[in-house]
Amino acid sequence: MKDHTIGNPLSWGAQEAAAVGRQIGSIATHIGHDIDDLAHPVVRRITVHDLRDVLRKGVEDFGACRTDVIALCLFYPIIGVLLAWIALDRNLVPLLFPVIAGFALLGPVAGVGLYEMSRMREKGEEPSWGHAFAVVKHPSFAAIAALGLLLGGVFVVWMLCAHGIYYATLGPEPPASFGGFFRDVFTTGAGWVMIIVGCAVGFFFAALVLASSVVSFPLLLDRDVGVPVAVITSLRVAAANPLPIAVWGVIVTAGLVIGSVPLFLGLIVVLPVLGHATWHLYRRTVVVEPQMEPRAE
Repeated sequence: MKDHTIGNPLSWGAQEAAAVGRQIGSIATHIGHDIDDLAHPVVRRITVHDLRDVLRKGVEDFGACRTDVIALCLFYPIIGVLLAWIALDRNLVPLLFPVIAGFALLGPVAGVGLYEMSRMREKGEEPSWGHAFAVVKHPSFAAIAALGLLLGGVFVVWMLCAHGIYYATLGPEPPASFGGFFRDVFTTGAGWVMIIVGCAVGFFFAALVLASSVVSFPLLLDRDVGVPVAVITSLRVAAANPLPIAVWGVIVTAGLVIGSVPLFLGLIVVLPVLGHATWHLYRRTVVVEPQMEPRAE
C-alpha cells in the first residue's frame, strides 16, 4: 500500500496538484467505457428502516475519524458564510436562497473524500484527511471529476432558472433593500408565485441530482466502471427503492438546513455524518460482481 504520509504542506500540495493535472489530462480515456462490455452491479431493495442503520454507521465513522474529518470539513461553513456575505449585496439578494439551496447539489462531489475514509475504515485501516485527498490518484478520478463537472453544470442551470424566475415575478429591478426584498416575497402575490415556482423547479433539480448521484460517486471509488454505468446504477437504485431514496433525500435536506444554523457551523458535523452514511447506503443497495474491475491500491 502506498505511503500517504504528509510532510511539508506546500510540497505535498504541489505534488497532489500535479497528480490532479495528470488525471484530468487523461479524462477522455476514463469515462468512455462501453456500457455493453461491462457487468452491471446488482441492485438490492431496501426499506426505510435500513436508513437508520446507514445513519448509525455514518455516525460511527464520524466518531472514529472525528479530528481528521473536522479538519477536512472546516471549509464548508467558511464557504457558506462567504456566499451569504457576497449575496447580501442588494443586486444578489434574490439569489441568496438559490445559492445556498444549490450548494446541496454539489454535496455528492464534496463527499468523495469522506467516502474514501469510510472505505478504508471498512477494510480495517486507519484513514486520515491525507487519505481523503489521495483520491486524486484513483484510476477513476477522471471519471469522478467528469461527473463532478456535470453536477457543476446542473448548479449553473439551476442558478439561471432561479434568476429567470425572479426576473419574471419580482424583477427585473434589483430589490431596494434586504428587508424590502423579504417583505415583497412574503406579502405580495408575485412573491408567493416566485416561492411556489422556485420550490417546484428546485425540487426537480434536487430529485435529478439525488437519483443520478446517490451511489454513483461511491461506486466509482469502489470500481473502475466509468460514468455511464455509475449513473445508470444510481438511477436503478432510485427506481428500485423510491420510498427509501425519497426519505433519504428528505434526511439530507433537513440535515443541511439544520446544519446551516447558526452560521453554517453545524455543517462541520452534519456533512461528515451524511457523507459517511452515503458510503454505507451504497454498500446496502449495490452488489458489485467479482468480474468488475476493482480500484487499484
